[in-house]
Amino acid sequence: MLVVHIQVHVKPECVDAFKQATLANARASLQEPGVARFDVVQQQDDPTRFVFVEVYRDAAAAAAHKETAHYPIWRDTVATMMAEPRQSVKFDNVFPDDAGG
Repeated sequence: MLVVHIQVHVKPECVDAFKQATLANARASLQEPGVARFDVVQQQDDPTRFVFVEVYRDAAAAAAHKETAHYPIWRDTVATMMAEPRQSVKFDNVFPDDAGG
């Protein structure tokens, strides 16, 4: 499993539009066979900050995500809403593992 955390800082005036576009992307992403999980969380004390927790079955699934019809729509829609470039960090899953333990 490949886990990706994406940090996003949105312009204050764009929060609602960002959430709308992002929820559409997240719902579509969950339909992809290689996506195990796709969480979007909003920071409580600063609602302009979001974290995506994306869990892919493997690196190929993460690459396939970027080739879907919905991803470039989201990317292009939210590009001007960002207060700064988004940042991502990739992780290997440790627990739970595929063997159930």
